[in-house]
Order: sequence, then structure tokens, then C-alpha cells
Amino acid sequence: MRAIQVSAFGDAAELEQVEQDVPEPDDGQVRIEVKAAGINFADIMQRRGHYHGGPQPPYTPGMEVAGVVDAVGDGVGREVGDEVVSMVNGGGYADYAIADAMGLMDIPGEMSFEEAAGFPVQYLTAHNCLFEWGGLEEGDSVLVHAAAGGVGTAAVQLASNAGAEVFGTASTQEKLDKAASLGCDHPINYTEEDFVEVCEAETDYGLDMVLDGIGSDTTERSVDALKEFGTLVVYGAASGEPGAPPTDKLLFGNVTVEGYHLGRAIERKPMQVMGAVPELTELLGDGTLEVQVGETFDLTDAAEAHQYIEDRKSSGKVVLTP
Repeated sequence: MRAIQVSAFGDAAELEQVEQDVPEPDDGQVRIEVKAAGINFADIMQRRGHYHGGPQPPYTPGMEVAGVVDAVGDGVGREVGDEVVSMVNGGGYADYAIADAMGLMDIPGEMSFEEAAGFPVQYLTAHNCLFEWGGLEEGDSVLVHAAAGGVGTAAVQLASNAGAEVFGTASTQEKLDKAASLGCDHPINYTEEDFVEVCEAETDYGLDMVLDGIGSDTTERSVDALKEFGTLVVYGAASGEPGAPPTDKLLFGNVTVEGYHLGRAIERKPMQVMGAVPELTELLGDGTLEVQVGETFDLTDAAEAHQYIEDRKSSGKVVLTP
């Protein structure tokens, strides 16, 4: 089968197509014929060698796939031919991938494979950050950084649907328009405006919550945007540098910082993470929420797809297809 391999840590050119044996599922696993694989910024961080605990080259990246069950191991209550979506422990950028049967999810409603491939990581991350970890309630105010990205578009929709006042940052008018169309009440061009000043001007005392997947200076500035007893939820460092929340502001503002990592959270608190699935499946199935597929690339163009994201050209989910 075809697979994409990271040959060494570095830029997108380190992604190359190779031929591999088709993997066989062990007990409790299934093999999926991949129809679409989602690209996440974590894939890029891993490729750069900047991801804590990430895989060592050579390896095949990819942590979520949608496709058709092709083979099943012993003890699996799934049938060959089932159309499913799943997170995988690497190996998603390939014609076939192995997944644990317990983590399989039916594709919601009439979603395409491309849309389904953007469901698990971004929507579980967004829902968990907002609700299970952040405790967002109706009437709260929340700032979503990178509001036109994969997690951002999910978080904007979820927060708006929950009755929150939604602020969002992006770098272009096209991305701001996308965020606004999904329910962002206050789109902010961070290249032209100070997001802290905008949030202070539009609220009485600051925000109830900020979702920060950027890191670096954005983290400290996000604390500035919070009101007393506000919550900062940190789920990534797309800038390449982790943020450092100022402890004096946390102390005197009674600010809470929540860290969130989907993979570790599933290992330690699977019920808390996966408890969001029924609601997400229902809302995606009936069209209340929509996965925003921004661009689709052929599997063989994985390097181009990574570069497209790194050049900040993407909005919504970027997906690979066979």
C-alpha cells in the first residue's frame, strides 16, 4: 500500500511516499480502508520535532481517518463494510490504517468521508475545552484564537450554539468572514487590532474564557483579556513556543488555567472525553454543526498540504484523500 513517511525531523519536504505492507489487525482492532485522513497541526509539530513525546522518524503520521472497515480482529463487534470514523495511533496518511475497535464511531448523518475525517480530533478538542474542561455556560463570553482553523471553526459553532458571546481572532478578512458566518459575534483581525483592547471595549470586566492553541506571547495577552475568576484553556502551541501565563495575574485575578491534550486525556479520563460524542454526533448529524473542510489534497501531495497550512493559507479542515 501507499503511505506517507516522515523520514527525518524538518520541513514539509521530509514527507515522502513509500510502499509498505498492508497492516493486519490484532485482537480488538480493525483495519480501515482510508477514504479521507484529517491533517492536524499536531502532525506538523511532530514532523518538526517540536511535539512532546511525539514519534521518532521514520514514521507514518496521521491521527484521524474516515473510511470502510476492511478487516476485523478477534473480539470485535464490527462488520467488514461498516463506514466509520476513528482516531488512530499514527498511520493515518496511508491507504489502510489500524484502529482500536472501541474507538470507532459511526459517521454522523449524511456526512462525506472528507467531512467525517474532520470530526474526531477537532470537535472533541473544541467540546472538551469549552465544556468538560472550561465549564462554559450560556451567557458567558469566550475568545477563540485561530477562529477560522479546524478547532476554531468547531469551537465557534459550539460556543455560539450554547448561547455564549463569541470573540475570535484571525489574520485575513476572508477568515474573519468565515468565523462570523459560523456564529462569531466579534471577529478580530489580530494583525490590525489588539485583541485585548477589543475584548475590554466590548465587555464590562473582560472575558469568562479564552481558548489558546497558539502559545508564545498570545498566552500572556490572553490572561490580560480575562475577567476575575476567568478561565484560560491551553490546548496547543501552534507558534512553536509554549506560553507562560504570568503568575501574578493568575494570583490577583483568581484566574484558572486548564491544560488539555486530547491523547493524554483519553488515556486518563476516557469517559470525560468521549462523553461528548453522543451530543456531537447528534448535532453534526442534524446539521446544527458542520465540519468546515477548507481544502482537500491527494495523499501523494501530503507535503504540499502541510506547507499550505504552515503558510497560513488554510481555513477549516485540511484533508487528504486517496
